Amino acid sequence: MTIRYPNGKAYRQPSHSKSKSTKFANVNFGDRGMSLEAELNSSNTYYLENDIAVIHKKPIPIQIVKVDYPNRSAAVIREAYFQQASTTDYNGVYRGKYLDFEAKETKSKTAFPLKNFHAHQIEHMRKCLAQDGICFVIIRFAVLNRLFLLTATDLFHYWDHQADGGRKSIPLKDIEKLATELHYHINPLIPYLAAVDKLIEG
Repeated sequence: MTIRYPNGKAYRQPSHSKSKSTKFANVNFGDRGMSLEAELNSSNTYYLENDIAVIHKKPIPIQIVKVDYPNRSAAVIREAYFQQASTTDYNGVYRGKYLDFEAKETKSKTAFPLKNFHAHQIEHMRKCLAQDGICFVIIRFAVLNRLFLLTATDLFHYWDHQADGGRKSIPLKDIEKLATELHYHINPLIPYLAAVDKLIEG
């Protein structure tokens, strides 16, 4: 199936790297070959079922333009378009606060490429912050199997400086200083709301 952006460019599904398994004595609960999205969806299900927060993956608005019917009981979508540019991956409510965030992965071991973001996503987060929402990005360095929660404000600093000759990526050493490192747990798998608590109480 071909899915296209509003400008007609074909959408390509990002690949998700799989971590190597570890020995049982050193179990890493995030080491299951899951994508970051799947891990966050699992965590959000835990938060929802335990009445902690209501946070969901945003649906992607798609317009179907070509469908094949190989038989009466089945339909196969052959071509579709994004109806509009996507914003961020997740939003919801926690402790009376509106949360809006993006989830990104990189195979780099030293820096997070800013090209993983789009201008409309940055603008969306700016507008949410202007309404006193809490915005951030959860970043996974897939090869290192390390997770970080970086505030949108810190992200904007690097994004904005690209225009005046700044870096096209955020060094891992900077992320280590600015962001909150997240560690895999049993339930929820990614306990990122503990980091959000610090932002709220800030």
